[in-house]
Amino acid sequence: MPKMRPEVREAREGFKVLTGGRLPLTAAVDLGASKVGCFILKPDGSRREDRALHIAGVAHVRSRGIKGGAIVDMEQAAHAIAQAVERAEAVAGVSVSSVTVTSAGGQLASARVQSAVALTPRPVCDADLLRCIQSAVAQARVAGRRPIHLLPIAWSVDAQRGVRDPRGMFGQQLGLDLLVVSTDEAAFQTLAHCVESVHLQFDGLVAAPFASALAALDDDEIDLGAVCIDMGGGSTSTAVFGQGSLLHVDSVAVGGAHVTQDIARGLSTTLAGAERIKTLHGSAIASANEDREMIEAPPRGDDPGAGPVIAPRSLLKGVIAPRVEETLELVRDNLRRSGVALDPAAGVVLTGGASQLTGVREVAVRVFDRPVRLGRPKRAPHLAEAASGPAFCAAAGVLHRAAYGPREAVSQKALAAPLRADPRQAVDPNAGVLARAAGWLRANL
Repeated sequence: MPKMRPEVREAREGFKVLTGGRLPLTAAVDLGASKVGCFILKPDGSRREDRALHIAGVAHVRSRGIKGGAIVDMEQAAHAIAQAVERAEAVAGVSVSSVTVTSAGGQLASARVQSAVALTPRPVCDADLLRCIQSAVAQARVAGRRPIHLLPIAWSVDAQRGVRDPRGMFGQQLGLDLLVVSTDEAAFQTLAHCVESVHLQFDGLVAAPFASALAALDDDEIDLGAVCIDMGGGSTSTAVFGQGSLLHVDSVAVGGAHVTQDIARGLSTTLAGAERIKTLHGSAIASANEDREMIEAPPRGDDPGAGPVIAPRSLLKGVIAPRVEETLELVRDNLRRSGVALDPAAGVVLTGGASQLTGVREVAVRVFDRPVRLGRPKRAPHLAEAASGPAFCAAAGVLHRAAYGPREAVSQKALAAPLRADPRQAVDPNAGVLARAAGWLRANL
């Protein structure tokens, strides 16, 4: 039997294949409550042999105009985006005209839909896939929500389930299990307008936990099962993987900024002072001599005679630990209510800036009773140390997705198109069946 070519094998496994030219210049903007980052990938920056990336431009600035993952000041948020992109352009030596944004805002959520179509006595072809995808997409629209990912979990042909690519198979019925990841429609439109206000084309939105998982998870974790928890400043979001597919996405509106606010209240200090103390001395677990070790925090107000706030380090831990534990328990309880099938041996991978706080991993082990590790961008070996930590997984994951997939049922640009109310309009209704199938697959897969 002849050996399958690498590009054919990758297509069968659901990964995009770069044929007929190189990947275009790609820019990812990570829009968070604490920072706005930009990663730029040049056309020659992907290496298909090991799916590695050579990221040419990296920059990040302090986030402004964003609270809880949502834009609250359009002008300030737009300025932060423009500043991050300009700095990354200077590093990469290129000019960016369009960006893909990753964010955990907009109350991310997911739902699964199923569709099935009858087959004729011939091999399954692209036209059959098209009919099944259209049937599923028709169920994906929910009032007030914008689908941002339409990801096939698995195909089925009659009683045979878990099919990766049904083309060429025979049967009487073709089925599709589709995951729909959505965000708030108003938040999506606000984000798109914010990006376009700084003269950048908005190429779509990627859910932050999905992007982080693509950057941080091993192939074995994606196949055997894993939970990626992206702990950002304004929210904590979750992506569950199993059997090689994304199975569930969720978010809670609690993040690292809430820990900072708790410290500011508990120590009667400023938010800037609380953030500095959290970074230098913060911990979610007890440490030796913490009762005798004292920390200083700047007082609130502008009284020049007021001295610094002095408190034992144990007080800091007493403020941080309950909030971290509460956040992770909210994530755990949401996963239980979702009913998503999670392998008993599946581990937890923590990403996002808030996951770097000392003791968070240990608290997660206790809450989930599973193996827990910190995630980093695994397939970007040339990143500088300052941009290779858990806080930069989402931006790196957007570039990985652009280069290598996974394949989605409808393209990001089709979902982001402001004038297209229904992704199925990407297909010309007057064209023949085969032409429509070819057009759909060419535009969206």
